[in-house]
Amino acid sequence: MLIAVGAFGAWVAWLIFSAQFRQSAAQFDLSQMDKMEAASVIFDRDGVEIGKIFIQNRHPVPLSKISPWMPKAVIAAEDNKFYEHGGVDYMGILRAALANYRRGKISQGASTVTQQLARNSFELRERTYKRKFVEMFLAQRIEENFNKDQIMEMYLNRVYFGSGFYGVEAAAKGYFGKSALELDPGQAAVLAGLLKSPQALSPWNNKEGALQNRNFVLRRMKEQGFLTGKELDEQISIPLYVMKRTNPFKVSYAVDYIRQQAVAALGYERAMNGGFRIDTTLDLKMQKAAEQSMRDVLTKVERLPGYSHPTFESYRATSKQIEDQINNGNMSVKMPEPKYLQCAVMALDNSTGGILTMVGGRDFKHSEYNRATMARRPIGTAFVPFVYAAAYEKGIFPGQIVEDSCIDNRYVMVGGDTGILGEWGVEAANNEYDGPMTTREALARGKNAAAVRLGFMAGLDQVKKVTQASGIASPLRNYANSFLGSSEATLQEVTLGYTVFPNGGWRPKEPFIIQRITDSDGRIVFSSEKQKVKAISPEAAFQTHAGLVDALQKGTGSIAYNEYGLGRFPAAGKTGTAYNFTDTYFFGYDSSVTCGVWVGFDRPTKIFRGAFGRDLALPIWSKVMNAAAEELPATDFHRPDTLKAVEICSVSGLLATPQCQQTMRNTAAGGGNKMSYTYTEWATAAQVPTVACDIHGGGLRNYAKEYNQEEWPRATLAVDLATIRPIAMAEPTLLGLSDVYNSVRPDAQRFDENIPVAKAIPVTREDKGEAPAQAPQEGQPLSAPAVEPVSDAQPTPVGPEPEVRRAEAVKPLDTHFDAPAISAPTPEPINF
Repeated sequence: MLIAVGAFGAWVAWLIFSAQFRQSAAQFDLSQMDKMEAASVIFDRDGVEIGKIFIQNRHPVPLSKISPWMPKAVIAAEDNKFYEHGGVDYMGILRAALANYRRGKISQGASTVTQQLARNSFELRERTYKRKFVEMFLAQRIEENFNKDQIMEMYLNRVYFGSGFYGVEAAAKGYFGKSALELDPGQAAVLAGLLKSPQALSPWNNKEGALQNRNFVLRRMKEQGFLTGKELDEQISIPLYVMKRTNPFKVSYAVDYIRQQAVAALGYERAMNGGFRIDTTLDLKMQKAAEQSMRDVLTKVERLPGYSHPTFESYRATSKQIEDQINNGNMSVKMPEPKYLQCAVMALDNSTGGILTMVGGRDFKHSEYNRATMARRPIGTAFVPFVYAAAYEKGIFPGQIVEDSCIDNRYVMVGGDTGILGEWGVEAANNEYDGPMTTREALARGKNAAAVRLGFMAGLDQVKKVTQASGIASPLRNYANSFLGSSEATLQEVTLGYTVFPNGGWRPKEPFIIQRITDSDGRIVFSSEKQKVKAISPEAAFQTHAGLVDALQKGTGSIAYNEYGLGRFPAAGKTGTAYNFTDTYFFGYDSSVTCGVWVGFDRPTKIFRGAFGRDLALPIWSKVMNAAAEELPATDFHRPDTLKAVEICSVSGLLATPQCQQTMRNTAAGGGNKMSYTYTEWATAAQVPTVACDIHGGGLRNYAKEYNQEEWPRATLAVDLATIRPIAMAEPTLLGLSDVYNSVRPDAQRFDENIPVAKAIPVTREDKGEAPAQAPQEGQPLSAPAVEPVSDAQPTPVGPEPEVRRAEAVKPLDTHFDAPAISAPTPEPINF
């Protein structure tokens, strides 16, 4: 009787004592238990998983997609009475309490799977008896509202398995590279063993401890009847194998850029916790080809004799400890500034603007600065195709002759105000001036002086207009050096701009990387718009493209085929080198893909003298384009019907004649070979020349069809020159202080380089041993009488000496400032 009364009293006391804990447990909303934070998974254009974005790296899956070995391993390791208790194992609590009392400290726990689920679901983390009682009553509520399979499913999807993996699916893929459904008994035992101490027993941190713990769980599974003795021996004999450790927080520039775009589209919380499927435009094969070729090429460059900059390997050696901490999930440490050679790659789908490849640097862990989208650098001579496109858009004929000769750098101001243009931005070590040539040849051969002259013919405003229409939003400077790419732009901008040429004058409105985002129910919550923008005429686009085809096949990029293994598919492109060899580029395309590559340092630094785009950027571009051709086959380019084939003489830029061929004597063969100066150019009706070649025989004579050659009309002179007495010049022409011939700063709209002009050069008294002459006054003719010499007896004039100028025969834009004085040039006769 006393025992019964005592028991009843204890029960009443327990009800009173536990009432507050029951009340606390009743406040939790159990309907939220299956709503877990979930990682959003990223897929490439072919549906291959390439990464995740998350706060907690978790990917919930139903119990049917979890290996049956996993619940068995958890029951054996954590709760062998799981299917028997109602949420709390009271006998287990008693055993743990006695064990802890004997040891004088808490060495055992008695939490069931359900209690652990309650603790993890509602963040019951404090180590107090009050928390333990609330947890017990909450576990009982869970058991009353969910069945055992539901409890096990929620538990396996929520618990932490160490190394940043939440839930069994993330842990299975992170440690073993397989889904949770594919786990074998040994792998399930490894994961179940991690639950007691995720970091200390991690196979990456403590492989031996993880192995011993796995074998302990396997033996417990045998004791529970989940394994036979034979199966136990087989599993214990298998070596512990895990995947190579990767950092789930810092993956790549591409994945980080996708994360930024997803957050912009959905908001931070939804993007990071919503468990969305993110389908992107990335092509994993092209991405791997770009990253591998970047590593190979830049490592080879860093091993060149005399290369004096820090290398990638030396940087890794000095920062290995910090990198290891980051790999272990320590985000508080920072890597030192990487000063080694960097690279960026951007490849776009011509038809949509989808980003197929993005490389923002050599290693994301070393620097999160995305050089493909964020770095604005001088584009160098890779910019000049837009100058040619602007000229053709204005109506200039591609067969137009331009001069490739030196230009006074004060006129262009590239890299300073002294010297001559030609020392900057060259595309080959043996750069030489080659005189007059067609604009198409100048583009193909990377002739900078010719590009500048063509830029002035088109006008800077026209170049700006075409550049902006092509998608390059960064502004151009209002100086002539902009023609040679001294203005800054991002790699992404210029790559988008180059899509104008294969697309026949139009381009995608903007690059994008996310195609669509869907939720767990398959509903599309975001989709990218695919819009097109007209940039230039189809005719100007194709004419520029024709020059870029020549540049790749016969010009500065021709080594791509023989040395870098570029496939024999239709393609075009242009090398680029910035002032003082600080930045190198290659931009090119086929009918499907446009790709840009940059190589340089984060801080503008000379790579080495002779570092050309053809040697550093072109080999990387070639590998990416070969991979692209396998995924997106290239086809022939379309020529507008409005362009007609015209036979042109490459020397005059006019219509070819039969005389535009020369017979070259071949003494060895005893005969001669024909050498042709003609080629086929594409022109609109307005661009077709109306005059035949006047160098090899032609001109207006070819168009006077109504006359016979013998009856060609002769013009009669209006004045009989025999009656005119020539006037002899008393002295050489004396130029005033003003530059009347514009020899120092030529007028780009009016200069004619075939007519020599005089340029004023200062002459001091020491040069001639005489006093300075007086400059002609305003309104005084230039042929004023010579000034009388000043005798030594006359007083020395006060103040600076006036300047006497003498004439020298030069061409506009010339730079021979120190040539000796000569008499005024005799004009050459002009033949009509």
